[in-house]
Formats: sequence, C-alpha cells, structure tokens
Amino acid sequence: MDEEHLHDDLQVLKDRNFFQQRLRSFLTVYLLLALLFFMLITLFAVSLSRVSSISSKLNEVKPEWKQNFSGKDFLLFPCGPRSREWEYFDGKCYYFSLSRTNWYKAKAQCEEMHSQLAIINSYTKQNFVMFRTRNERFWIGLTDESMEGEWKWIDGTDYKTTFTFWKEGEPNNSDHNEDCAHVWMSGKWNDVACTYECYYVCEKPLPN
Repeated sequence: MDEEHLHDDLQVLKDRNFFQQRLRSFLTVYLLLALLFFMLITLFAVSLSRVSSISSKLNEVKPEWKQNFSGKDFLLFPCGPRSREWEYFDGKCYYFSLSRTNWYKAKAQCEEMHSQLAIINSYTKQNFVMFRTRNERFWIGLTDESMEGEWKWIDGTDYKTTFTFWKEGEPNNSDHNEDCAHVWMSGKWNDVACTYECYYVCEKPLPN
C-alpha cells in the first residue's frame, strides 16, 4: 500500500510539474504576444505621425508648386491649357475653325467660346491671318448688313480710319446681297452673301 501511495504521490507531483510547465509556456507566449502587439501599436503611431508630418509639409509646398506649374504652363499654352486649339499672336488668342458655316453661325459659335469674329485692324495681324488661312475662305467680323456700303467691325472698331485689305474691285456687292466679308485669295478680303458657308476666325484676349 505504501508503494502504491508513493507511486500516486509521485504521479501527482509529475502532473503538477507538467501543469506548471505548461502554464509557464502559455504565460511566456501571452507575454510575447502582448509585447508584439505593443510594438505594432507603437510602430503604427510613429508611422501615422510621420505621414501626418509629410502631408503637412506637402501642403506648405503645394501653393508654390502650383504657381511654378502655372508659370510653365502659361509659357507652353498662353491661351490656356484647356484651349490648345487656340493660337497666340500679339497679345490675343485666335481660333481657326475646321468646319464651314455661314457668317451668322460663325459669329454665334465664336461668342459661345467667349470670343468674336476676328477684327483685322493692322498689317501685322493681316499677315498672321493670311499665313494661317492659306488661300482658304475664312469669315472675319466685318459686315455692311445694317446699311449697304457702310462697313462696320462687329466690336465697334472704326472702319473708316483703320487698316483694310480688300481684293482689287472689292467690295462690289455683285449679287446685291453681299453683306459679309471673308479673307480669300492671298488673304485679301472679299464681300459675299452672309449665308455662304466657309471657315471662320475667332479672337479673344489672353485669359487672366
């Protein structure tokens, strides 16, 4: 009996030691997990702080970057980055249409683009338009629709005291209804019916 009790006591001690060892192992694992969790939280907090600091610095630099970008963009596209089909010349922007229409629709389409049919009031502007139109017909902002023979620029520019470049013998009102002007052969001006369809030139000031 004593041997049996002794054997049982030894078994209990072994079981207790095994349980204590397992408990220590679990505690060690839990402590390591807790330490790892704490390190992850610390790392996340540090990373968040770094990101916030970098974002703040970027916000400080952003206005200057925008200003520099705008300056470069203006040099590349003086008429505006969203108006690349417009061409710059002598302080204004010009649009040369790719489709034909009558004078009234051309005038309206220019106005929809916050511009007007081109006013050619100098030899330099005439040369620019003449070079770009290359003998094609393009409407300009000149008409005598209100009174025959009284030609007027649509923006109110004084026609009588400014530059003109009519083709020889023009304006002649040959069809008795030629009330609108376009640039024609060699860039010279010609009067024709306003319902005739040709290309058109719009002009507008530089964007602010």
